[in-house]
Amino acid sequence: MAILVTGGAGYIGSQICVDLLALNKDVVIVDDLSNSTLEVVENIELISGKKVHFFQVDLKNKIELDLVFRTFRFSEVIHLAGVKSVNDSIQNPLEYYSQNILGTIILLDCMKKNNVKKIIFSSSATVYGVPEKIPIAESAKTEPINPYGLTKLAIEQLLNALANANKDLSIVILRYFNPIGAHESGLIGEKPLSKPNNLMPFITQVAMKEREYLNVFGDDYDTKDGTGVRDYIHIADLSSGHIMALNYLDDFKGCETFNLGSGTGFSVLEIINAFQRVNGIHLNYRVVEKRKGDVAVCIADIAKAALLLNWRPNKTIEDMCKDSWKIQQMQSVALAKEEGIIIEKRKYELWIPQ
Repeated sequence: MAILVTGGAGYIGSQICVDLLALNKDVVIVDDLSNSTLEVVENIELISGKKVHFFQVDLKNKIELDLVFRTFRFSEVIHLAGVKSVNDSIQNPLEYYSQNILGTIILLDCMKKNNVKKIIFSSSATVYGVPEKIPIAESAKTEPINPYGLTKLAIEQLLNALANANKDLSIVILRYFNPIGAHESGLIGEKPLSKPNNLMPFITQVAMKEREYLNVFGDDYDTKDGTGVRDYIHIADLSSGHIMALNYLDDFKGCETFNLGSGTGFSVLEIINAFQRVNGIHLNYRVVEKRKGDVAVCIADIAKAALLLNWRPNKTIEDMCKDSWKIQQMQSVALAKEEGIIIEKRKYELWIPQ
């Protein structure tokens, strides 16, 4: 049986696919390539030395998604597909509700029709809104302050309702804090096609002279240096959390929620200084007005994941900064070819069963 990874060609999904393939899992990727490319799929295969099944499908396309489900027998679904910018969600709430909620409903309907009962859902720390207590435990109140967080919470509520209605379902919700870093090879990582949503791509673009300076949104928060504090987690640690969650689903029925973060907070200025120190690069930055929807401090309590998933992060902030810079210096497939590695070109099509 196979594992379906929606959004598997994205930043987080590609790392998870590599780790699944290392465990000899049969991986099927569904991705609409709205913020990634086929090169990512090729690099997943290059790193792992194994093939993946890839289908360019928008989750809202029920006919094509159902064909994928009828082509394979899935043991689990790892659901990462969706749009994810806090600021964009404020400007375009209709798109966020349509892509995130409607897409998930169609996915869950396909799972039901094809008797797939295990799912890991990619949620976000934005569901907490303005935290009352730091670090934030899974039991904290959930009051999102932007449409993106509201869509994630709505999906969480739906998953909990499904688990209450069907006692055979096994569901894990993973609330991500701030993923950064890249695969150690430098071949896959965060390379958004459009304007980045996260801090680190902006930093690396300034380092590459693609941007003149980095905008630091606010310096008068109630924090150690006035800039926002976030819990940054290396993408490799985040991926390992999904692997441990898959193991957890083997003997679990119901719906359980876990934070995935490092459990440590770093300010924007601390990240800038760490990047400069580790990579020997000067970054130009300027302080600008705060953004709507941002909170001052957001740090995860990860005790529950440590206890029940037997999961703990291992990477340091230095690892995150080093690996984030490395991917910018790599020329991905082109560089790999120069080193004598040949990638078989494939045509990715949706196979329709007769």
